[in-house]
Amino acid sequence: MIYLTEAAANAVRTAIKGADTPIEGLRLAVDAGGCAGFKYLMGLVADPNPEDIVVEERGVKVFVDRDSVQMLEGTTVDFVIGLQSSGFTFDNPQATASCSCGKSFG
Repeated sequence: MIYLTEAAANAVRTAIKGADTPIEGLRLAVDAGGCAGFKYLMGLVADPNPEDIVVEERGVKVFVDRDSVQMLEGTTVDFVIGLQSSGFTFDNPQATASCSCGKSFG
């Protein structure tokens, strides 16, 4: 359902190890907004919401907001290091449009 590349999994593991408090995993959700209609939300969490769908990918627990599951189905999350910027990218087969920043979709 959700796929993490090795680079994304390594970035999440590094962030978890560097956190000041214990972290259980990565939470993904979709919210209205962004320049294409919806935006991706992600963050490290100590505890998932009780309604979250839990996926373990490459040794990383990913908690997916239940309301976002359909919009995230089949999404691959990558971590890209570039000359001008670095960060997570999303390859979402559910998206019919996306913005140039790669952080929102329609």
